[in-house]
Amino acid sequence: MSKSMHDPVSVLSGVGDKRIQALKELNIHTVLDLLTHFPFRYEDLTVRGIEDIEDNEKVVLEGQAVSDGVLTHFGRRKNRLTFRLNIEQVIVGVTFFNQPYLQKQVEAGKALKVYGKWDGARRQLNGIKILPVSSSSQGKEAVYHTTKSIRQSTLIKLIRQAWDAYEGCISEYMPESLLKQLELMHFAEMIFNMHFPETEAHLDRARESVIFREFFLYQLKMGWRRKQIRLAQSGSSINYDVKQLKTFFQSLPYELTTAQKRVVNEVCTDLKSRHQMFRLVQGDVGSGKTVVAAAAILAAWTDGKQTAFMAPTEILAAQHKASLDEMFRKTEVRVELLTGSTKKKEKDSILADLAAGKVDCVVGTHALIQEGVEYHALALVITDEQHRFGVNQRKALREKGVDPDVLFMTATPIPRTLSITAFGEMDVSLIDEMPKGRIPISTYWIRPKHFERMAVFIQKELAKSHQVYVISPLIEESETLELENVTALQATYQEVLGPDIQVGLLHGKMPPAEKEEVMNAFQSNQLQVLVSTTVIEVGVNVPNATVMVIHDADRFGLAQLHQLRGRVGRGAKESFCILIADPKGEKGAERMKVITETSDGFILSEKDLEMRGPGDMFGFKQSGVPDFKLADIAEDAAVLEEARKEAILLLSNEAFYQDPQFSGLRQEAGIDISQLPVLD
Repeated sequence: MSKSMHDPVSVLSGVGDKRIQALKELNIHTVLDLLTHFPFRYEDLTVRGIEDIEDNEKVVLEGQAVSDGVLTHFGRRKNRLTFRLNIEQVIVGVTFFNQPYLQKQVEAGKALKVYGKWDGARRQLNGIKILPVSSSSQGKEAVYHTTKSIRQSTLIKLIRQAWDAYEGCISEYMPESLLKQLELMHFAEMIFNMHFPETEAHLDRARESVIFREFFLYQLKMGWRRKQIRLAQSGSSINYDVKQLKTFFQSLPYELTTAQKRVVNEVCTDLKSRHQMFRLVQGDVGSGKTVVAAAAILAAWTDGKQTAFMAPTEILAAQHKASLDEMFRKTEVRVELLTGSTKKKEKDSILADLAAGKVDCVVGTHALIQEGVEYHALALVITDEQHRFGVNQRKALREKGVDPDVLFMTATPIPRTLSITAFGEMDVSLIDEMPKGRIPISTYWIRPKHFERMAVFIQKELAKSHQVYVISPLIEESETLELENVTALQATYQEVLGPDIQVGLLHGKMPPAEKEEVMNAFQSNQLQVLVSTTVIEVGVNVPNATVMVIHDADRFGLAQLHQLRGRVGRGAKESFCILIADPKGEKGAERMKVITETSDGFILSEKDLEMRGPGDMFGFKQSGVPDFKLADIAEDAAVLEEARKEAILLLSNEAFYQDPQFSGLRQEAGIDISQLPVLD
């Protein structure tokens, strides 16, 4: 029977049901999975001289055993093996804990090579393992991610066995010409040098090849999605009236920023195109994304088309409705609000008018695109703060209606490297400029011991009839603890501020209706202070709130701190963000320092990506970011950019779809050329 890299790992010697389960925990199912389970670090097995070693450094020492190994038992199932090594006439003590089986390898006069951690004060080696003396005195040994169910040594043996048995089955999916152009190792050579590097240079080249291939394949997949979207026939080309759009902009009490004008032009170009728009508009808090959305809605209206505007919560939906009504007051655009709280009689009336084409824009939650809501001529779907959507969810959204144009908006500044991985199939527009006259939020970092001094400052702000947000410490492990925390904090503030100040409470376990009631009370100043967990909504607009206090701020990422800070400073009043933190490590202190020094969300997001990595940039697992085996979008940003450039170049080359030499690469990237639409 012919062998294949897709053979199950059970074909390997020593892999029974128990081991199959253990490998499955590491996401290893096939021989290919095993051979591409790459090491996450390497141990340097170069034999060193004693004089070169630093305290606590892991090293390999080689010498002659001066004595037999002495095994001492102490405690339950605990033991210690000790012996001495003569290394160039210097006697060094060696100790191994709980490895009694090594005793038989240690005999007086025998040459030994030991890997361990050097204790400089005692001039002794705390042993980790004994190496064969015959092994090369140079080189690296791979260290792999394992689980409790499978040992490092077992994994290494299985990888060696798989390599020896399947080396000849490893096929290259990249054309030779591309390998030379991109200076990549062949697939088989790359795999070998990741596990058994011949030299440091070979290992470096193998790592570079793995990282580039991972990014390159992913960018090909994303680029292919973009191509499919752009080439798809669209029934929603919007031939808007430029004059009416210009009149609308002239009616606004302010002039658009250069960035807003640029993004409006990008969106309008997409609307006029016969290809479906699929664009993400990123803009920091207060940068003016809503007016861009309004321009798109108005453009659709001038061509007799409808818009569905989705917001993540009813509060935000109502806020958008109010903003649009204000912007459209000199036009005849009809905007309606449709949420779970809309009364049945009113809802039925809105739905009937929507189906008849009498409603131009309906604002609500994601229920707007579900069954039962019918449109007369839906041509545009706008979603606010839905960056949590993964690729497949975005695809499902795109397929609603008759190919409506789709515009995503987010106030979460996303680093470019993250945006081209998580949102690679979309066009991205940046509003990277703030409207003139916006007062920057003053940000301060204080220690918990200065709480009373801060409370005096809050009382002064409250005396001006201003309002205050207080964010409770972040406790991810336990909702119960989080609830206790926020409740205790509310009691503390109520006691400190006195009975004349109403201190409200908001947390995730409240029913949606109760949450909305609390937020409405805060918006109408019935509550002067709102103590909340991080459920506080992105985009909630309370212009009267001038202070944001964040407890244990060092436990939050920069992106989340910036989002929370953006809840204040939404009016014309001077606003403040106070971070209360006593960070234990350097990184926590650095985050506090960085956020007090800049209010640029894009700078902060880049810094956050560097410091925390992509996995939890927004306080939750980002569903659009793939799990790469080796590539890191923060550390390897330059490689990602290069891979994207090369992928775009290849996808624009007709030969890629026709030349047989690219068939393996197309298959690896999941590109089915039979899905290419035929253009008129």
